[in-house]
Amino acid sequence: MIGDLIATLPRDLPVLIAGPTASGKSSLALAIAEAQGGVIVNADASQVYACWRVLTARPSAEEESRAPHRLYGHVPHDVPYSTGHWMREVKPLLRGDRPIIVGGTGLYFAALTDGLADIPATPMDVRTHADTLSLEALVRDLDAETAARIDTANRARVQRAWEVQTATGQTLAHWQNQTAPPVLTGGMYTGLVLDSPKDWLTPRIETRFDQMLRGGALDEARAMQDRFDPALPACRAIGVAEAMALLRGEIDHATAVERATIATRQYAKRQRTWFRARMAEWWRISAPDLSRT
Repeated sequence: MIGDLIATLPRDLPVLIAGPTASGKSSLALAIAEAQGGVIVNADASQVYACWRVLTARPSAEEESRAPHRLYGHVPHDVPYSTGHWMREVKPLLRGDRPIIVGGTGLYFAALTDGLADIPATPMDVRTHADTLSLEALVRDLDAETAARIDTANRARVQRAWEVQTATGQTLAHWQNQTAPPVLTGGMYTGLVLDSPKDWLTPRIETRFDQMLRGGALDEARAMQDRFDPALPACRAIGVAEAMALLRGEIDHATAVERATIATRQYAKRQRTWFRARMAEWWRISAPDLSRT
C-alpha cells in the first residue's frame, strides 16, 4: 500500500503530510524520502524543542540517519518560537531538495498554503500578564470573529489571539484579513491527510505514553526538572506536566498515563476537526491501511 501510494506522487512537487498524533505521519514521510529522496521537514510545534525527543515522538536518531531531517529539536526550551519563526525557516528549504513537510500543527500548514498575517511581536509584559489569566478570561475578552476562527479549547491559540489584541489594539481576525499571499498554492504541492478513525487511533494513543515513560521520557523530564516552567510553550507539550508530576511523586505511573492519554485523545480530536475543515481538498489516505503494510 505505501509503495503504491509513493509511486503516484509527483517527484517534482513538495509533499505535505498532515494527520493527528500517533497516526503514522513520520513513518510515511521516511518511506517517501527513502524511496524517492527528499528532505523531511518538521511541521510540529512541540518537536522543534531540543529538550524533548521521546516525549514529543520526534524521529529517533536512527530514523534521522536514514534521510535528511530539518527543523527538529533545534530550538532551546526557553526561546520563543511562533508560526512566523517556522515560516522564516521553512521558506529557504522550499528552494532546495524536494521537501517532505510532516506534522500535526495545522496552523503551520495553513500559514504555508493560505498565507500568514504579518503581526508585530508581542511585548514580554503582555505575554507575562496573559500567563496569569485563565482560559475562560482570555476567551471572554476576544471578539466574536476571532473566537469563531480558532479552537477556543486550545490555550496556546486563545492566548496568542488575546496577546495580539492587547498588544496591537487590533483583533487577530483583523490581522488575518490583511494576510499576504501564500507561499504554496494549489498545484504547487501534494497534500496528504492521514485519515485516522477514532476506533483505530484511540488504542494506539492509549499505549503510546506508557511506552514513552518506559522508553526514556522520564530521563528527559529528569534532565529538565530544574528548568521546568509551565508558562513556557516547550513545557506545555502533552505529557510533560504528567512526567514531571510522576518524578515529584505527586502521582503514580498509572495516573500519569491516564492523564496524558486523555489529553492526547482530546488533542487528536481537535486535529481531526481542523484537518476536515481546512484540508478538504487534500488527498485523504487511510492510516489503518498504511499501518498494515
